[in-house]
Amino acid sequence: MADETELNVSALMGMVMIVGNVTEVAIFYYSEFADVAHPGSVPDRLIAAGKYRMRAITMTTVAAILALLPLALGIGQGSAMLQPLAIAIISGLVVQLPLVLFMLPALLLTLQRTRDQAKPAMN
Repeated sequence: MADETELNVSALMGMVMIVGNVTEVAIFYYSEFADVAHPGSVPDRLIAAGKYRMRAITMTTVAAILALLPLALGIGQGSAMLQPLAIAIISGLVVQLPLVLFMLPALLLTLQRTRDQAKPAMN
């Protein structure tokens, strides 16, 4: 039977940290989208923002996962106490990458189209 890791205060703290991290990355992506000097439609600007931010998002995510991997695997003395924290953070980072790079642009595009459709009705 596989060794199970319990959900404790340490794991919950890791989940809270991931929510903050995902929010920060999403804000940076949106800021890049708003500042992009790319003339054209919203999808073109979203693609340009994704190109500019993808390397930074991917590199920081992979670096954090690699740094926490020994702790998540329970390697080292005293790692059992912080293992749930590391597992929660790594799991959140794995989910964060497609969420910010694929779901956020789709959400922004949908919101922009909804806003554009609502504008003529207001006038």
